[in-house]
Amino acid sequence: MASDRIRRMTFATIYPLYVQKVERKGHTTEELDTVLTWLTGYDGAGIQAAVADERTLEEFFAQAPTMNPHTDLITGVICGVRVEEIEDPLMQQIRWMDKLVDEVARGKRMTSILRTPVG
Repeated sequence: MASDRIRRMTFATIYPLYVQKVERKGHTTEELDTVLTWLTGYDGAGIQAAVADERTLEEFFAQAPTMNPHTDLITGVICGVRVEEIEDPLMQQIRWMDKLVDEVARGKRMTSILRTPVG
C-alpha cells in the first residue's frame, strides 16, 4: 500500500528534494526551514538531526516538538487531494508539509504561508 511506503520513507530522503525544489525556483533553504519550523516546531538543529538519524516520516511527525495549532488553516489541493479532507492524520501532516513547500517554491509571501488566524 502506498501510504505504508510513505510512512516508512525517511525525512532524509524527502528533505534534499524539498531543498532542490525551492532552490530551483530561486528560494532558500532558510525559507524552507522557516516553514518546517512553523509546522513542526523543529528548529534548524532539529531538522538536521532528523535528516542525520534518518527517522521515518512517521517518526518525524511523532517526535515533532510542537505541531502548529493553526494547521487547520492549511487548505488547498496537493497531488489532486484537498488537504483539509485527508482523514489519516499522518498523511494529512505529510501533505501539509508538501503544501507549504510548494508555496515557498511558488514564491508566495512568507506572511501568507505562515498562516495566522484572523480575529
